[in-house]
Amino acid sequence: MDLQQQPRQAPVHPGAVSGALLVLAASVLWGTTGTAATFAPDAGPLAIGAVAMGVGGLLQALTALRPMGRARLQLQGQWKLVLLGAVAVAVYPLAFYSSMHLAGVAVGAVVSIGSAPLASALIERAFDRHRLSVRWVGAALLGLSGTALLCFAAAQGGGHSAGTAGDAAGGTLAGIGLGLLAGLTYALYSWAAHRIIGGGVPARAAMGAMFGAGGLLLMPVLLATGAPLLASWGNAAVGAYMALVPMFAGYVLFGLGLARVRASTATTLSLAEPVVAAVLAVLVVGERLPLQGWIGIMLVIASLAVLTIPGRRRRVKTDAGVPAAKGSGGGAPFTSASSDGAGSGAGSGAGSPGGS
Repeated sequence: MDLQQQPRQAPVHPGAVSGALLVLAASVLWGTTGTAATFAPDAGPLAIGAVAMGVGGLLQALTALRPMGRARLQLQGQWKLVLLGAVAVAVYPLAFYSSMHLAGVAVGAVVSIGSAPLASALIERAFDRHRLSVRWVGAALLGLSGTALLCFAAAQGGGHSAGTAGDAAGGTLAGIGLGLLAGLTYALYSWAAHRIIGGGVPARAAMGAMFGAGGLLLMPVLLATGAPLLASWGNAAVGAYMALVPMFAGYVLFGLGLARVRASTATTLSLAEPVVAAVLAVLVVGERLPLQGWIGIMLVIASLAVLTIPGRRRRVKTDAGVPAAKGSGGGAPFTSASSDGAGSGAGSGAGSPGGS
């Protein structure tokens, strides 16, 4: 009889593979939003953003009516955070789709997605007093360097299709600025959701209330700008796709995946979104970027990887002398690499910017 105890391996969750595939599928759906918007050229970015987040947000609220009803007193007690998150939810799609309209799908999507984790850490530093780690600083330098290269490529006329590249450098730079605003507002509503859920409100109720209120705020924008969406069956199909597939079905897939895999794994898999957005922009939309533009995109994606991929755990002694793990672990689906490198959740269930 062997008296030596063999080390036990952690069991693999039976649904881990299916969970990873679900999260990856959601990321792919989110990555199609910018390209899908180009199939409704008569509908402006404000109409596209309003129908995507407005209708999608109201659908999320409808599916969460029961949890919201049970948590109505808790939600009323945190109405300021709900309102802040709703305003950010309403501003985000307008900035996001305007960014892709002006800067091109690849540049606008990558800047919006890449700047959100950095903005999230700054928000946590300002409101939650989380210190910025060396890891975050390194990721920030990568992201800023990538954005600078994208700006340089924009100045040379990159980021648009051949027919419009020569006269859009100024608009591209404005689009990059709107992409930074999109990243900030995404981080803001993710932070608000995290605080609401941390205050004891169930996740479905918190997200339903915030997205539902944001969707209501977007209805006047949709009424004012959405007429082209009804001008043709093609435009209407694009609007329906944006609201139902990436915005609604994407969140359903992401939520199902999160029940099967660690949040840190889900976040890493979500890095597929900017890759899908950039590839579709080139293959389907016909955008062209100079070499420095592609290098800039890769630097932004590398910044996301540094922020989201879990770091190595290290052992520290507790007061009782028992080793305890310390280091980066999986936070919520959106991590900021603040506070000693550990991923702190910036929005439980908030998903990824492109699909938000």
